[in-house]
This record gives sequence, structure tokens and C-alpha cells, in this order.
Amino acid sequence: MLNSDYWNQRYKEKETGWDLGAPSLPLARYISQLENPFLEILIPGCGRAYEGELLWESGFDNVYLLDCAESSKAAFLERVPDFPEEQFIVGDFFELEGQFDLILEQTFFCALNPELRPAYAKKMFELLKPGGKLVGVLFNDKLNDDHPPFGGSTLEYLGYFQPHFSEVKMTPYKNSIEPRMGRELFIKLTR
Repeated sequence: MLNSDYWNQRYKEKETGWDLGAPSLPLARYISQLENPFLEILIPGCGRAYEGELLWESGFDNVYLLDCAESSKAAFLERVPDFPEEQFIVGDFFELEGQFDLILEQTFFCALNPELRPAYAKKMFELLKPGGKLVGVLFNDKLNDDHPPFGGSTLEYLGYFQPHFSEVKMTPYKNSIEPRMGRELFIKLTR
């Protein structure tokens, strides 16, 4: 089962192939274009939260990070000690309450068991304020069937998101890092 014990063990054993050691290029570029420092932003399944660090250092004070692994929070707060500890939530995404202007997706979707994808789309919709956006990257590749990362396709993803979101944009991302080149979709979904 892909629970907190599973993810803490992956960090402990340094089995963290998704961890780039820096913000992902698509999200770093998107973040650089954000102009409203008062946005309430959530990064679920944030892992080491490099995108959260970039936002924080760029003057976004209303950044909330969520991960089920306590070790993620400890590593992040060691790296970014001035980040408000209460804004890094260790818990279950599906139990999170509140609403946000922007939610950033970076390797969280592909880490969830595929049977949770319809619930993920519905929960993302619920967590966004009217007019809010879910922005990020999904793999446009089959990947694995029995363990993360789980892949998928544009057509599959549209089936999850179109019932909930008023605007669904998914485009191939052309400037990915080498191992992900040609395999990423940049998504921008509006509630």
C-alpha cells in the first residue's frame, strides 16, 4: 500500500528518482510568471518541495505544502528554516480541507494508485476557489502498472478532469529535462 510508511521508506533508502534536487523546469517557468504574491497556493504530495522553496523565496507567503511523509517535512524545514512549520501539513490529501487560488501538480498524480484518479480530480476541484487553477505536469507515457510512477495519456486524463473543470488545457511540454523529454504534458485546469 502506498501510505506514509511506504514513502518514508523510499526517502530513507534514497529511492527517490522523482526528486530532481531543484524545482521542475515547467513549474519554475510558470512560477516566474506569477505576479500576485497574495495567492493562496497548495502543493500536494510535495516531497522535498523545491517548488515550495522557490515560491517562498520569491515572496509568496501563502504557500501550503502537503505530504504524507514526515521525513519530507523534516528535510524541507532543515533546508528552509524560516518557512512557517504549520504551513507544511503532514497528512492525507483526500482529508485536506480549505480552498486555494492555485494548486501545483508535480509527480503527485503519478504516485497515486490509478484507481484514485477520479477521486483526485474531484478533490482538486473541491480544493480550488471559483476561478482557481490546477497547474502542473503529468506523464504522457504508460510507465508502470504495479508501482509508481504510474503513467497515462491525454485521453485518459481528459476523462477525469473534463467533468469537473470549466477549462482544461493539456499540451506537450517541449523543454523537459532529458529523462522526461517528450513524455510530459503541461496542464492548466480552471475551476
